[in-house]
Amino acid sequence: MNSKKKLKKRFEKSLHICVGLDSDINKIPKYLLDYENPVLEFNKSIINATKHSAAAYKLNFAFYEANGIKGWQTLEKTLKFIPDDILTIADAKRGDIGNTSEMYATSVFQHFGFDSVTLNPYMGFDSIKPFQKYSDKISFVLALTSNSSSLDFEKNILVDDSFLYQKVIDKANEWNEYDNMGIVFGATNLDELKSNIKNFKNLFVLLPGVGAQGGDLNEIVKSFSTADNNNFLINISRSLIYAGLGKNFVKATEQKLQEYNSVVFSNLNS
Repeated sequence: MNSKKKLKKRFEKSLHICVGLDSDINKIPKYLLDYENPVLEFNKSIINATKHSAAAYKLNFAFYEANGIKGWQTLEKTLKFIPDDILTIADAKRGDIGNTSEMYATSVFQHFGFDSVTLNPYMGFDSIKPFQKYSDKISFVLALTSNSSSLDFEKNILVDDSFLYQKVIDKANEWNEYDNMGIVFGATNLDELKSNIKNFKNLFVLLPGVGAQGGDLNEIVKSFSTADNNNFLINISRSLIYAGLGKNFVKATEQKLQEYNSVVFSNLNS
């Protein structure tokens, strides 16, 4: 099953929450430290608790590569716990040109076997094409991010009477030859979401920022409930995977995801 079909099947069930596995050994329940690989044990438990009601899983490379070879091994082993019919996102924010980008694409899609990737489009289509040509995969380019410093460039620089992030959206649509392009659009930018959602067209949309960063889940889903685009994923990391701090953390995460899914379902089906 290719990446787009995986998402479509989840969307048909009104499942739009992506579980962010930004797993930090300093934040996981202390009792897991007795295991040989605490982070892997934590990830396995979270996946088992959420795999029936998650739309996707996003693994932020930084939380794994910081631990060197052992971290990469944890990432690879984590992927094996994720069911084949659920989308996986390599949150790597790659963005380079020529052979370098080709090698990054080979790493993400062929070696690790991810279904999708996040990309930095600053260097233009040369840096995107090696990923985009994998027509059965999805490439999410950074458009408007959820961090406060997005004001430095994304929401500050005007190009031909459009902000830089709006130009990225236009380019993502232009590059969408295989109907496999997506954008990253921070959930903390509600006003911008409402005013630009009509320009998303058929793009897949990954929305980080709900939970710890303050994005409003209700309002985000309402915005899409009246839009033509239903291809949205709302990523939630810290407030979901760390919903419980003790031996009840699995149940706490499971309940939290049910709460989030209920909000999504009620807004999409009201």
